[in-house]
Amino acid sequence: MTLFRIERLPFEHDAINYWMLLDPHHANWPVVYVLDGDGRGQPSRRRDELSRDIYVGESLNAAARVRRHLAADEKKHLSTVRVVVEPTFNKSVCLDLESYLIRMLAGDGVYNVLNRNDGITEADYYDREKYQKTFRDIFERLRDDGVFTRTIPQIENSDLFKLSPFKALTPDQAIAVEDILNGLFYDIESDQQSTIVIQGDPGTGKTVIAIYMLKLLVDIATKTSLDDIDSDSMFSDFFTEGNREALASIRLGLVVPQQSLRKSIKKVFQRTPGLRPEMALSPFEVAECAENFDVLVVDEAHRLNQRANQPSAGQNKKFEVITQNLFGTDDLTKTQLDWIAAKSKHQIFLLDTAQSIRPADVPSELLDQLVAGAAAKSRHYPLTSQMRVKAGSDYVGYIRRVLLGAQGAAVRHVFDGYDLRMFDRVSDMHDEIRRQDTRHGLSRLVAGYAWPWKTKKDKTAFDIEIDTARLRWNNTQTDWIASPGSLEEVGSIHTVQGYDLNYAGVIIGPDLRYNAAAGRLFVARESYFDKKGKENNPRLGKKYTDEDLLRFVRNVYAVLLTRGIRGSYVYVCDPALRTYFSGFVPSAAGQ
Repeated sequence: MTLFRIERLPFEHDAINYWMLLDPHHANWPVVYVLDGDGRGQPSRRRDELSRDIYVGESLNAAARVRRHLAADEKKHLSTVRVVVEPTFNKSVCLDLESYLIRMLAGDGVYNVLNRNDGITEADYYDREKYQKTFRDIFERLRDDGVFTRTIPQIENSDLFKLSPFKALTPDQAIAVEDILNGLFYDIESDQQSTIVIQGDPGTGKTVIAIYMLKLLVDIATKTSLDDIDSDSMFSDFFTEGNREALASIRLGLVVPQQSLRKSIKKVFQRTPGLRPEMALSPFEVAECAENFDVLVVDEAHRLNQRANQPSAGQNKKFEVITQNLFGTDDLTKTQLDWIAAKSKHQIFLLDTAQSIRPADVPSELLDQLVAGAAAKSRHYPLTSQMRVKAGSDYVGYIRRVLLGAQGAAVRHVFDGYDLRMFDRVSDMHDEIRRQDTRHGLSRLVAGYAWPWKTKKDKTAFDIEIDTARLRWNNTQTDWIASPGSLEEVGSIHTVQGYDLNYAGVIIGPDLRYNAAAGRLFVARESYFDKKGKENNPRLGKKYTDEDLLRFVRNVYAVLLTRGIRGSYVYVCDPALRTYFSGFVPSAAGQ
């Protein structure tokens, strides 16, 4: 039985003063409160926009804290206070509930969350699991009152939630952010340039940190003296007048090479006060900006390009013109890494060299040099905590070792609580993906690029035909996972890299095969249909061997097999590779 109650009152001095006298808990008890509004007293053209503003706070003296909010210009238009009162709540519970409601409101996407990003709490405390069950009841009560519009699963499966800057960081993420900020403010104050590298496997939260830091820097830059920065919050010490002045005219940008992920992040920025969609940029947009940037955060830096044949003639010409403009000559050795360095004073790169999937990607040796240079200056931050896959951090390494064949020396491992299964029929795997999508949402089929994209020109055709299964590739390149009909399609690497799924059904195509006698995997070049994925680079005199192509194809499947939060299902086309995989992945038939 839950003991909480939610009290609602007008956001006005008289109402708050009267409410304070009704119960001692109103002025001397840890509570969580929510402020939202109707845009009263504002011009009509702004009223609709402001009516969607919301703020979540916690306090030991709710009446006094809410009165302070009345004096803040950015909250004067709010009209309603809801206070969550529970007799067993303590400070730790309230901090946890506050961060939970902020995350869920940002993910719901209806309100503009006015909270600063000063460090959402992820601390453990006594009976936390019990209290978090109460949080869900509080959510439902607020949803009944119109504060939320979607269910918890709907919110948690959305890009707005997954890519929101309002996240509780893991310990290694928090340490990295704190060290980076200390170094960055020192470099700004001493007028020094800097290069920072954050490195981590799939699911360690590189994109989360990128977005989090951008929002945090914006919030520090726009801090006002009336802001309520909790002294117990993780990054409260950075909210100083000196840091605000240091960032007063700073120019920030987030570079995202992949078009689909960049579009998703722009949608999040559209709904986040202080951030703007135009702050999420492609490498070309950064290089073509008339002004330089003070700080560029580069997500998925392993997908930046070297000089190679681009998707269009126009982009090939742009690459040449940009290089000439930045360096005075068309230097073929210059890459988009060099563009970023030339256009910014401080760079923060987030990368994983094992996720490079095309010859046009920046060569791994250049990324290794970037990492080594940052490490030499104590500006290299490894991430180890697994945030995506419920199998834990060992799972990513396990999959990569399996894909190395005998060289990987993988030993069969069971991942408790993670649904890892291999199917004998694609149609059966698709049926299970449909069932999981009904239960949990966000379950999709994905595959290596081992079939030509027939439906790009003929919408009546089928791209992938295996046994009785007749399937089509993704119908759109951007935001495919959330697009209508995606459950009946197959996504390529280009639609899912950087995204989460609850369950991923991975089809390993005939492009990847196994030589049992040699104990090694090999690539069938004729069965790999990503033209840009196996294209030589005559401009640089580079020819890519089958071993080079094998590295890219392995990386593709390693990415696909680490998308699933709750589970990964596998179908393998090559019989010898299927037999090999059966030694490491449990059979669905036996469960």
